[in-house]
Amino acid sequence: MTLQEIWNGPLPPPEVRTGDQMRAVLADPACAAEHPLYFMYRDVARNDADREWLLGCDLRFDITVIPPATLCGEYVKTKGHYHPASPEGPAYPELYQVLAGTAHYLLQDRDLADAVVIRAAGGDAVLIPPGYGHVTINPGGGDLVMANLVSTRFASEYAFFEEHRGAAYYEFEGGEWVKNPHSPRHPPLRFVDPVEIPALCIRHGRPIYDLIGRYACLAYLNAPAEAMESLAYL
Repeated sequence: MTLQEIWNGPLPPPEVRTGDQMRAVLADPACAAEHPLYFMYRDVARNDADREWLLGCDLRFDITVIPPATLCGEYVKTKGHYHPASPEGPAYPELYQVLAGTAHYLLQDRDLADAVVIRAAGGDAVLIPPGYGHVTINPGGGDLVMANLVSTRFASEYAFFEEHRGAAYYEFEGGEWVKNPHSPRHPPLRFVDPVEIPALCIRHGRPIYDLIGRYACLAYLNAPAEAMESLAYL
């Protein structure tokens, strides 16, 4: 299935993350990986009305495509980042949904007291709660296509992952999780399934794009302090 078959709408030119741009977070930085690793389509909308609504609400809808690959045995992944604190205190969350393929969302809090792997497949929605950095891994044999909804009121923070050569763990072929020797701590990995959160309109199989136009369902992306009871689900 092609991306155009998955996404029924226009797409802007993608931002491309190359192997050279990812060396700082790879298990083996010397691994030959000059080719593109994944593609990020930013500010996506099916029509002008949806785009104007997103802009007016300080929200953005993106699509990311991660083809299957291994880099010297490590599964291909995103670079990893944290979100800063909102004006009210809690860090900004983010909402993902797998449109095709399989994803492992590796989450870790800033103190490295907790590390969680959320295993998701087509239709599953995954909420990144406040305070957790996250890396998305494609452990499958086909393209991973995922969407996300996120506030535009902040810039993602990549420095921690770059300084420590990735997250606390790397995932290798066969599902082997290897400790990153450059990480300050290695909390035990917890493996969980995606969770529905009806209070935030998060239900598996329901396209998160359908939440556009329903600000009451997405207000927490801009103001997480008002929904912390639902956001603290891990």
